[in-house]
Amino acid sequence: MIIKKFFYVLIINLFFVTSSFSQNKEELVLLKNILLSIEKQHKVTFSYIEEEITIFKIISPPKSLTLVEKLNYLSDRTKLEFKIISATYISVINNKNLDKPLCAFLLDNETKLPIVSANVSLKDVAITIISDENGYFELKNKLPNLIVISHVNYENLLVKPEDLYKENCPKIYLKPIINELDEVVTQVYLTKGISKKIDGTYEIKPKKFGLLPGLIEVDIFQTLNQIPGITSVDETISNINVRGGTHDQNLFLWNGIRLFQTGHFFGLISALNPNLAQTIKVTKNGSSAFYGESVSSVVDISTHATSIENNAFSVGLNMINADVYAKFKTSKNANLELSARRSHTDFSNSPTYRSYYNRIFQNTAVTNLNNNELINYANDEDFYFYDFTVQYKQKINSKIDFLFDAIAISNLLDLKESKKENNIVISKNSFLEQQSLGANVALKINWNKKTLTELNFYSSFYEVSSENQSIQNNQIFNQENTILDTGFRLKNSHQINTKLQFNSGYQFNEIGIRNFDKINSPLFSRKIKDVLKMHAIITELNHISDNKKLKTTFGIRQNYIEELKTYLFEPRLQFNYSFSNSFFVEILGEKKSQVTSQIVDLQQDFLGIEKRRWILADNESVPIIKNNQVSVGFTFKKNNWLLSLENFFKTVNGISSRSQAFQNQLEFEKINGSYSVFGTEFLIQKQLNKFTTWLSYSYTNNDYNFETYSTPIFPNNYELKHNVAMALIYDYKKLKIAVGSKWFSGKTNTTPLSNTPIFPTPENPEIDYNKPNSTNLEDYFQMNFSGSYGISIGQKSQLLFGFSVLNLLDAKSNINENYRLNRNTNSIEQVNTFSLERTFNTFLRCNF
Repeated sequence: MIIKKFFYVLIINLFFVTSSFSQNKEELVLLKNILLSIEKQHKVTFSYIEEEITIFKIISPPKSLTLVEKLNYLSDRTKLEFKIISATYISVINNKNLDKPLCAFLLDNETKLPIVSANVSLKDVAITIISDENGYFELKNKLPNLIVISHVNYENLLVKPEDLYKENCPKIYLKPIINELDEVVTQVYLTKGISKKIDGTYEIKPKKFGLLPGLIEVDIFQTLNQIPGITSVDETISNINVRGGTHDQNLFLWNGIRLFQTGHFFGLISALNPNLAQTIKVTKNGSSAFYGESVSSVVDISTHATSIENNAFSVGLNMINADVYAKFKTSKNANLELSARRSHTDFSNSPTYRSYYNRIFQNTAVTNLNNNELINYANDEDFYFYDFTVQYKQKINSKIDFLFDAIAISNLLDLKESKKENNIVISKNSFLEQQSLGANVALKINWNKKTLTELNFYSSFYEVSSENQSIQNNQIFNQENTILDTGFRLKNSHQINTKLQFNSGYQFNEIGIRNFDKINSPLFSRKIKDVLKMHAIITELNHISDNKKLKTTFGIRQNYIEELKTYLFEPRLQFNYSFSNSFFVEILGEKKSQVTSQIVDLQQDFLGIEKRRWILADNESVPIIKNNQVSVGFTFKKNNWLLSLENFFKTVNGISSRSQAFQNQLEFEKINGSYSVFGTEFLIQKQLNKFTTWLSYSYTNNDYNFETYSTPIFPNNYELKHNVAMALIYDYKKLKIAVGSKWFSGKTNTTPLSNTPIFPTPENPEIDYNKPNSTNLEDYFQMNFSGSYGISIGQKSQLLFGFSVLNLLDAKSNINENYRLNRNTNSIEQVNTFSLERTFNTFLRCNF
């Protein structure tokens, strides 16, 4: 009996399944053909505009329905109106009265930003178009075929043509493909537009960027300071410290051009226009063997688009500078991009400028060292900066791309110092100029689907020069530091099979550095020029296991320095294993070197503002700097939670005491040594609807070792033992708000043993110091806020405006403290440098 009942139930279910399947398989019929059928059956005539009904393709209504029922059926499925004029005449009306092509805007489902270069095609028809920089596309051919939307980074989508036949072009959201094979560990890291990759690198895409506290635009180098393990002890982006390293130990590349200057306003603003960057890759450890000349991090910035894009224009203004950006599609296979930015600080005096001015120029030749107040010539300062880029891309054919890039960056400061003596006004003029020029020519050749070759010829020039005319006497002090880096790079990538990729290459660099100093009274002149030529042979193997859980990259860089007759063997390792889709472990290791470094001869050099100068290693008084680093990290993500933990150990050998900016008893020492740093970096992040909140913590223990010094081991100048940052970010449609804070334990410091100097000889008083870096300054704290809102203007234009506050609570933190002798009173004076005061900024941008 039970078996019989089961049999009946099975038969009934099969019947309904078959029936349902048959209904699903009913053919779609052109609306025009359905109307013709109804005309024959009910002896009526339809009046319509053929273009308005051609896109509709639906299942025919059952023949058993009445005429009115069929008309209601068609209206429900097409939204067309069927108006009965007479017993035999029916008018088909489009209520929206549309006379336009099929169109839509493609947007990222997560970031709500436009999707550029998506393929839009008609199914079974050889018609394909590309979405533009606004994600917009339109199909001029009105056909009933389904529309196929595809993009390499998004899931494919099928759209009915009638879904696009609306009064306003609709917005279509595509879902990003999260592909573990594509090296993505987490799509959102801190904020939208920042992701962490399986190889341990961080990728920043400014066009998809959300918001970070205090930043109203994508300031590339300020964004770096939000990543755990990357800090700046003095708030500037010209002094970025990665895991205890100095700024010159980082490698900054812009389209293959090495940047020796990263900041405007001598470190408060990024030297790169935020409109340009397409992708920024940040590596703290385990860098590719194709990167040399750094013992700390690598920041590789590329502004190259993957395809030839349509025209675009943007103009922006904030309280420091104005900028303009333009992209021209000069032909079907060529793009020209131009960008320019200039400050208006030389003819406007905004509150933002005054805050920046007070921060950067305190305790320099621009201000009085005794009381840290502006002296009588300060109002006569003339400061401005600018940057300019040119980019050209040409697709020579389907396999070869030609690229040209050029960049110019400049900061200029003029000072007029005056005093009144015997009723006569005496004036002196000083200046400081800092500039960078760079160019790159590249060819990319896709021989086939498995082999790609890249050729680069590049040149980078940097100069800082100053003239300091003393108001106290007739002394004129001229200084120059220039560096010219030219080279050639070849990279070949070959996909052996689905699991193995082999990369190989060669790199040649010639670096020349010139230092010049001249004083008129007493007459003194010094001119030093050094040149090094370096060769590197590179091999790298990428392996992915069959189950896609294990990814390993092993690389070797073999360097040879001609003038020093030195070989340097540098292995690199990236290892990542996925225990599941939620839990990853990574092991990174590297051995690297660099022959360039920055030193400080005197704290008053270059007006005391940009006092560092570049030098080259000679393997004697200035050794080659070498590092060894290993790290182990864990990442867990689930239910919009992200936890990341990384432990590292790094040693750097061959550093000079002059490169560490000492302002204590080691200030005039010329000794070489090393530093060792170990630490932990932790991040916890939660995404909830439109909110993202995160908390990061870093711990570092960083010690010098100068073996020839009386106190060989002591804390590093760049040690920040504890570093905490947190943020709450709201990002919904066109509104973005971010508030956050950062706190770190005070910078190391050296204090005098006594408030009075000692006298080794009666004529030469000295400060008698405690042990180097035996104390710390007070803890640093800052709270920041930023917000932005966008307004659409028409279908393709957008107006953006925003507001930010740095140091919202106006906390006054002492970020540097040093001591000097007052020889007039034979006393010791304390000189403090304080953090940026509360600083407001606003911006307005129009994108066309």
